[in-house]
Amino acid sequence: MSRFTNKRLNRLTPYSPGEQKPGEDVIKLNTNESPFPPARSVIAAIKDETIASLRLYSDANSTRLKAGLSRYFKIAPERIFIANGSDEVLNFAFMAFCETAIAFPDITYGFYPVFCTLHGLDAKIIPVRDDLTIDSTDYLDIGMPIVIANPNAPTGLSLSAAEIEMILAANSSQVVIIDEAYIDFGGETALNLLDKYDNLLVVRTYSKSRSLAGARLGFAIGSEELIDALEKIKYSTNPYNVNTLTQKLGLASIEADDYYQKKVASIIKTRDETSRELRSQGLSVLNSKANFLFVRSDAIGGEDLYLSLRERGILVRHFAQERIYDYVRITIGTPEEMNKLVCEIKNIIEGKQCRKTLLKKDRV
Repeated sequence: MSRFTNKRLNRLTPYSPGEQKPGEDVIKLNTNESPFPPARSVIAAIKDETIASLRLYSDANSTRLKAGLSRYFKIAPERIFIANGSDEVLNFAFMAFCETAIAFPDITYGFYPVFCTLHGLDAKIIPVRDDLTIDSTDYLDIGMPIVIANPNAPTGLSLSAAEIEMILAANSSQVVIIDEAYIDFGGETALNLLDKYDNLLVVRTYSKSRSLAGARLGFAIGSEELIDALEKIKYSTNPYNVNTLTQKLGLASIEADDYYQKKVASIIKTRDETSRELRSQGLSVLNSKANFLFVRSDAIGGEDLYLSLRERGILVRHFAQERIYDYVRITIGTPEEMNKLVCEIKNIIEGKQCRKTLLKKDRV
């Protein structure tokens, strides 16, 4: 690193995105994207005149998109913030609402500790339970802002709205950020608590259930005061943070809601069927409310399973953290992709067990 670089960057461990292997014939189940394309009407929203308008800056306020989200969620547009992916929302929220520290679980989205280092914040890391669930009582009267992914990543486990409300009520002088990137796949949203708690910021993304990961679009909903703070940071850094094409796609996606609801239902069905199949093979599978499964086998370690699947052209995600080292996270793909995954895991585990048996016989 250059001798001219800010010394804080020496302590920074960047977030590691999921492995990409463009152009290769792989089944990609490692970055929690949707297995389905956007609705045809969403694709058709990008017309020639839209492309011709790219010579102009995008609408800095994302006015039409905010209006669409306002109608969809039945909430005033002044309470909606639009950003270049939910990661930008979270980055701005850390900047806006954290003076010295923020609290979050030890097993959670990997960007939270990165933002802490980036902004010089202390991270109060709160261990999840042995079963990897979050204990909401650990977050009562904590004396600092809180961020919780719900459903959590990479576990897929979810807190109830009642548990979220307990945290909000016990921390009324601090902002509580609920990261609902995966909420459409079965969790309980905190949106219904917004009118009761002005310290609640709900963060959403178009990357998962709306099939627009490549478009980079996220948003937050909260009190006007919280949204004003986020807008202030945006207009102090990058006013045109969401491009014209993405705004059009985001609005068209709202108008094609029936399509996405059907696709979400399909993903949930495939997730639950895959979970049952893997459990029938003896694997441990957490009760996910997201578009992925968190899986462990007693027959093979997490890293070995990840590498073995990779050799067979299937990408899943493995994490180096000690508490979850034996797990892999598997995005829900199409039924055909998940059938292939289940089959390959069965072959891998039976192969491992076979080799163990042979080795045992050799010793005899």
